[in-house]
Amino acid sequence: MKEQRTVARFLAEHELDAPPAYRLLDLTAEIGELAADANESTDYGSSPDSISVNSDEVGDALFALLSLAESLDIDAGEALDEAVAKYESHIEATGDAGSDR
Repeated sequence: MKEQRTVARFLAEHELDAPPAYRLLDLTAEIGELAADANESTDYGSSPDSISVNSDEVGDALFALLSLAESLDIDAGEALDEAVAKYESHIEATGDAGSDR
């Protein structure tokens, strides 16, 4: 995935190596910032149609996720392909994308 290579180059160039556990914590924090945007924009759920999140926060979450994948030596593109195939299989089997696990 081109985006993962971009993140990997950035991390190497700026010597931003970190263990996977820290990458996961960073990802969790970034997802929390998306949730905060959603909470605030919907008046904590009372106006769900008014949801808004900042695109830079989505970018931060993507950066953190791709950094995690890189630190775990997981190809994000392949992982995404696997997920889509899994959802397609669930839809074919049950008519729903959700997992029954």
